[in-house]
Amino acid sequence: MRTSTEIKERLEKVFDKAQASVLIEVIVDAYGELVKAGDFNELKAIVKELAEAQRRTEIKVAELAEDIRILVRGLGETRSEVGGLSRSVSYALENEAYRGLPKVLKRSYGIELKDRLIRAEIGGKEINIFGRAKRDGRDVLVVGEAKLRLDERRKKGERDVFEELEEKGRAVRWEYGEEEIVSVLITHYATKGFMREAKERNIIVIQSFEW
Repeated sequence: MRTSTEIKERLEKVFDKAQASVLIEVIVDAYGELVKAGDFNELKAIVKELAEAQRRTEIKVAELAEDIRILVRGLGETRSEVGGLSRSVSYALENEAYRGLPKVLKRSYGIELKDRLIRAEIGGKEINIFGRAKRDGRDVLVVGEAKLRLDERRKKGERDVFEELEEKGRAVRWEYGEEEIVSVLITHYATKGFMREAKERNIIVIQSFEW
């Protein structure tokens, strides 16, 4: 006959300690402190069944893990496709801005472009919208960024659009000297909170419905 301690040690070879402890409590309650020799075969059969159930559970967990890996791969592909679509829509927004922005800048902000707006690489930075202009008789440089949506609530890990625009402004200033820069953000939609924050930073926000 085996003591409960010995039985527990054997159980811990198949189950984790928490599971083994629960099993031994059930066994002790059912058979007493010592397991009778006549019932030991029945006990072994029960443990064997539990071990088999544990093995089947582990197999199901492994199958679930594989399903999750497949799902993650699928999500990765979907994310890539959505990312490509987002870039396409962003480029379309920029193309709209090149045509519609000159009128809005002149009508609403007194900024008259001297040349057409372009996409340019300046100082190692990609400038979505760039152009020379005049405002109140002064030469200015329009430096713009296009974003599909502008929200004051920053997503975790998302690059701050104001910092990004400021970096591009510094790159342009380094290339063109101390000429005045007019910072512009183009979007399909901006929240009221974002509009307030942009105004405090002296940044023009233009939504696509304005042109």
